[in-house]
Amino acid sequence: MRILFDQGTPRALRRYLGPHEIKTAVQMEWSELDNGDLLQAAETAFDVLITTDKNIRYQQNLLGRRLAIVVLPQPTWHVVRIHADNILQAVNSIKPGEYLELRW
Repeated sequence: MRILFDQGTPRALRRYLGPHEIKTAVQMEWSELDNGDLLQAAETAFDVLITTDKNIRYQQNLLGRRLAIVVLPQPTWHVVRIHADNILQAVNSIKPGEYLELRW
């Protein structure tokens, strides 16, 4: 599965996501894109977007998208690391176009 990390997603999380191919918005040179343009660009190359932007579902129309979105409740690495297994489970089970806001 191809995963895009939005800017707030801790890069160290990639070590916990197994065999998935992971790129960051910065690596893709998409760090300056607004959310709408980022979603559109991500859909052409990725299956899942991992973000910490809880407002994305209110700011963007997600209906009809094939890109799955996983939202982390906060970006602090020492907390995210504790929940890495839950994140991996979410990534492995999410379907195209689904939106999942994790809670911990």
